[in-house]
Amino acid sequence: HVQLVESGGGSVQAGGSLRLSCAAPGYAFRTCGRRWERQAPGKERELVSSISTSGTTSYADSVKGRFTTSQDYAKNTLYLFMNSLKTEDTAVYYCAVRLCETMGWVWGRGTQVTVS
Repeated sequence: HVQLVESGGGSVQAGGSLRLSCAAPGYAFRTCGRRWERQAPGKERELVSSISTSGTTSYADSVKGRFTTSQDYAKNTLYLFMNSLKTEDTAVYYCAVRLCETMGWVWGRGTQVTVS
């Protein structure tokens, strides 16, 4: 089955930037939706951003103007560009894709982002 791998997380000072990537090495599949979610300690998982097959994006109010999501179809990779990071952005970030074949969602294992 499809396995997603996130990368690019790490520790950064407030005001800094990070780029997260989400790929599925060795897999070829069509997606009918992609999104980023995050979960901070002691909080529920929340939707950060989403991007449709047509490229339409949406963002949580808390990250609008600071985060940008994009997808590279040639590399089958999803990105999350995070700028002007705040301490409240600290969380584990997960990517998720919706497989067109099943219309079900698949999640990666997450990557830690720590802003201090």
